[in-house]
Amino acid sequence: MNLRTPFHFLFSKYYNLLEIRSFNISCVYSNKANTTAQDDRTTHFGFKTIKQSEKTKEVYSVFENVANSYDAMNDAMSFGIHRIWKDIFIEKLDPEQDCRLLDCAGGTGDIAFRYLKHFEKPHVVNSLKSHVTVLDINANMLDVGQVRAKKQGFTVENGYDISWVQGNAENLPCDNESYTAYTIAFGIRNVTDIDKALSEAYRILKPGGRFLCLEFSHVDNFLLRWVYDQYSFQIIPVLGTLIAGQWQPYQYLVESIRRFPKQEKFREMILNAGFKQVTYENLTFGTVAIHKGYKI
Repeated sequence: MNLRTPFHFLFSKYYNLLEIRSFNISCVYSNKANTTAQDDRTTHFGFKTIKQSEKTKEVYSVFENVANSYDAMNDAMSFGIHRIWKDIFIEKLDPEQDCRLLDCAGGTGDIAFRYLKHFEKPHVVNSLKSHVTVLDINANMLDVGQVRAKKQGFTVENGYDISWVQGNAENLPCDNESYTAYTIAFGIRNVTDIDKALSEAYRILKPGGRFLCLEFSHVDNFLLRWVYDQYSFQIIPVLGTLIAGQWQPYQYLVESIRRFPKQEKFREMILNAGFKQVTYENLTFGTVAIHKGYKI
């Protein structure tokens, strides 16, 4: 009896707090007549389970907070290897001179700048016919990207056909069949409804258009996976504290990587969206994978 009393007291106190919090939340939302069944569906936010209607706001907050340190953290977390992954990504895209690219979740411009640099190579002619739209749901990320673009000279004033658009991957502000290529790098795992985002990618691509996704994936080797997990959960949040001044966004990021579907499962999702000839290639032992498909 004595052993159970402290536990019972703590549990009762915690339960009462939950009751009060639940009551307060119900009071706030009781007047919202537009609540739909979809609002009650749940999804994951890292390892947490939340309502679908809340995830977009939560993800927005994460990237709003880390926008200014996003690129520095990418270098620190990957020891700069993310630059090699992105170079390979553009090589796999191999855009033609009249390509129209939508780079989704491309806020800080890493993929867009590599795409534009591709047309500066000697074998590529008439580069100014190529276009890229950088789309991101987060205004802060786009602001950082546009500052970087000015510093590096990737501006309309310098002859580059680049535009910056705030928008949601699940409801793209683009006409049907208006692009010849769609890329998304390290962004699709943050989307609330991945299937919807894939369908939108298919919708805006012209027949023959290419879909490419670069995303963190799953390491098969047990020993390497154990080392990777230790680094991800023990070191990366600490780096977030030291470089970005906060660990919580990076705890979410590593959790979101573990929740993302495995390579073969994600390939099936791309196929279900309508894409053909869907393949994937693992990089760095499966730490990341490049997924590719065609609209035929």
